[in-house]
Amino acid sequence: MCAGVCFVACSLRRTSFLKYFFLNLYVILSLFADLIRQGVLRFYGVDSPQYGYAYYYTDCLLTIALFVAVISLASRVFAELQLAKYVRFVAVLLLLGTAGFSYAVVAQSTERLTTVFAVELSQNLYFVGLVLTYLLWGAVLKLQETRTRLVQMVLSLGLYFSAYAGSYALLNLAPRYEVVQYLAPILGCFLPVSWAMTIMRYSEDSRLTPARLVAVPR
Repeated sequence: MCAGVCFVACSLRRTSFLKYFFLNLYVILSLFADLIRQGVLRFYGVDSPQYGYAYYYTDCLLTIALFVAVISLASRVFAELQLAKYVRFVAVLLLLGTAGFSYAVVAQSTERLTTVFAVELSQNLYFVGLVLTYLLWGAVLKLQETRTRLVQMVLSLGLYFSAYAGSYALLNLAPRYEVVQYLAPILGCFLPVSWAMTIMRYSEDSRLTPARLVAVPR
């Protein structure tokens, strides 16, 4: 929670809140989600259906917000090529397509449809966001993007998605080890901390040397 507050405060201090509005929105929503989960946990307990609903619905909301954050960075990467509006159009199609696919998967479920749909949509949209982030990083390298803040934020997303996927794999392989249980909360702090450091360390005008971004053999 402190990490999220730090990022929003840094964005406001460096007058970058609106420039990276959807990143800030994701962090703010994650703060509210934590408060809601803690409140429901305190009143109903971890094994209650109320906590399950609160967790999965807020997780779905955060996944959608993170997806939008990825698209906002993609729009900035492709803005100079006058392709930002096409990126947003494709993003809407992907979101609707993922929602439709998720609904089709759970339509025959005998459980509560809304809960199962939230879980399925969250998982599918997370996978789509993961793929888009890697594609976006490839575009950053291909276009030799030099805006330091933008490069660092895309890189942070790539590392976050990779580490989160790895933590899920470890959780399935070694669910009994307590250290694995703490990976998700630790990773939850990674994005706001890394984004806050980027905001404070680099100005909007900072540029990278393309050669430092990646060495391409000729």
